[in-house]
Amino acid sequence: MKRIVFLTGTRADFGKLKSLIQAAESNKNIDSHIFVTGMHMHRKYGLTAIEVEKSGFKNIYKYYNSTHESTMDLTLAKTIEGLSNFIREEKPNLIVVHGDRVEALAGAIAGALNNILVAHIEGGEVSGTIDELIRHSVSKMSHIHFVSNDKAKQRLIQMGEMAETIFTIGSPDIDVMFSNNLPSIDEVKSYYNIPFNEYGVLMFHPITTEVQFIEQYARQLVNAVLNSKLNYVVVYPNNDLGSDSILKAYESFKNNPRFKIFPSIRFEYFLVLLKKARFMIGNSSAGIREAPYYGLPSVNIGTRQNNRALNSGIVNCGYEQVDIEQAINSALKLNHIDTSAQFGVGNSAQLFVETISKESFWNISKQKLFKDLTV
Repeated sequence: MKRIVFLTGTRADFGKLKSLIQAAESNKNIDSHIFVTGMHMHRKYGLTAIEVEKSGFKNIYKYYNSTHESTMDLTLAKTIEGLSNFIREEKPNLIVVHGDRVEALAGAIAGALNNILVAHIEGGEVSGTIDELIRHSVSKMSHIHFVSNDKAKQRLIQMGEMAETIFTIGSPDIDVMFSNNLPSIDEVKSYYNIPFNEYGVLMFHPITTEVQFIEQYARQLVNAVLNSKLNYVVVYPNNDLGSDSILKAYESFKNNPRFKIFPSIRFEYFLVLLKKARFMIGNSSAGIREAPYYGLPSVNIGTRQNNRALNSGIVNCGYEQVDIEQAINSALKLNHIDTSAQFGVGNSAQLFVETISKESFWNISKQKLFKDLTV
């Protein structure tokens, strides 16, 4: 039996990993464990570790790494310390990490330096700010890659990764997006006491490389959505440096009946809200990944998702209030949005389990080689 540790640090990456964990737990040859840390452990952001526990998974370990607006280097060090102690006890055969968060980098470092196979979900993608630097660093510290599309695979090959260690499975959250087990919109609105039928979804995260401007960015965004006279479901930003400036700006929404604000929303419920929204606005990856699959227009503000994806339903704009207002109006006028698959077709969990069930997978060398491109 092979022991796998899935590391999750945020509500977002848990949503991405959830179908993979379910598939792993259903396999009698896999002993699955979940290391829960980061934003999950903060009450201010919804204490979403509770949601992980409610999912019914076994072998959940919670670790508080003091991440509230602490610098990324300290968060990295603290997470490595906690995970290293954990894996010395559990002795996993594989650590699975996702994306571009500093907790994922901690997982890759701890695994690689302890001679444990590391698998990275959704490597080889590009975006703006420091997130891209972290994502590529995680890829280089990982032995195995589960990517969302062939373009991501080619980028990893360009980075010197061996093609035989890269498996294209799509984006795992697509599995959940089109699941038959999602709640109804009425159930979601009742659960979260959302009174309006038409609304936009707002998610705006700090940009750590532009932290000195975050307060100004957030104020321009808040003024724009207030001026739009539309209803909004607002979800807190992640806890990167600058989040407090965004939350301070959100205080203008208090006692305004057009706004419902939540520290976090359960992933499946969020997907239903997204699917039924008029549009999405902010700089979350949900606006450029999930939204197009649902045929939903999206206003993408600023640099955080630079070069991440192109779609007819994404309206890019700057940080100024007038630019955001114009982008909202443009998004609401869109008649056709390309819903063709860019990140898989919803069978990621199946492809993941099929891959890890092969003996050849477990024979992938922990000694990485650099593959030079043939000129």
